[in-house]
Amino acid sequence: MDPNFDSLERLVPDGVQPGTLGTETLLLHLARYEFAASLLKPGRVLDIACGAGYGTQLLARRGQGSVEAVGVDISPVAIDYAKQRYSDARTSFVVAEATAYRADPFDTIVSLETLEHLAEPARFFSGLFLLLKPGGTLVASVPTILSTDVNPHHLHDFSEASLRRLGAANGLVEVSCLRQRQPFRPVSLLLRREARSKNLRANLPSYYLRHPRMLLCRAWSTARHGFSNSYLTVAWRRA
Repeated sequence: MDPNFDSLERLVPDGVQPGTLGTETLLLHLARYEFAASLLKPGRVLDIACGAGYGTQLLARRGQGSVEAVGVDISPVAIDYAKQRYSDARTSFVVAEATAYRADPFDTIVSLETLEHLAEPARFFSGLFLLLKPGGTLVASVPTILSTDVNPHHLHDFSEASLRRLGAANGLVEVSCLRQRQPFRPVSLLLRREARSKNLRANLPSYYLRHPRMLLCRAWSTARHGFSNSYLTVAWRRA
C-alpha cells in the first residue's frame, strides 16, 4: 500500500512534484539527514519516526564503515512502503510508537521533526538518551518558529534555546548544529494551491478569533522573520 503522497507530515520523495513546496521541504529534510550522516560512526543507527524510510537508507549508505540502520515509525503503511522501497542489507524497519520503542542501545540516534508532535517531548528525549550508548551521538531537529497555529499536527513551538535545554538536561554535550531557513508564499498556502497544504489548519480566521493570543504571536513572528520558516538541527555527544 502506498502512503499518502499529499500528507503535510509524511514526506514521500516519489510523490513530490517538481517546483512545489514539497520539493523545497524534501531538500531541507535531505540536508538534515546528510548532516546527521556526516557525524555517524560505525555501528547501529536508530532513525526514530522515520516516515517513508528514505532518510534511514541515506544514513546507512553515507555512514563511514559498517553501519546498520533501523527505521521506526508508528504507521504500518509507512513502514510497509519503507520495506518495499528502501530496505537493503544494512537497513531495516519496525512498526512501533516512538515514545514506547525499546531496544539494545545504539551508537547514533536520529530524530528529525519529531519533538514538536509529541505531548511530552522532554520525556521522549530522555527516552532517547537511555537508548544511546556512552560516547554515542544524538541528532534532533525542530522548527524554531511559531507553527502550532497553522499546523494542527504540531503540539509545541520550539526555540533554539528550548531545544538545546533538552540536551543539557540530559547531560549531553553539543558538538555541531545546522540552521535552515525556508521562505514560503503565504497566498499559495492560504489558497491551498499545493496538495501538501490541504492539511493545514482549516478556517484560520475562526481559530484566531478563538485564540487571539496566537494571532498576536503570528503577527510578531511575521514582523520579525517575514514569510519564512526556520529549523535547527543539533548533534550532541553522550559522555
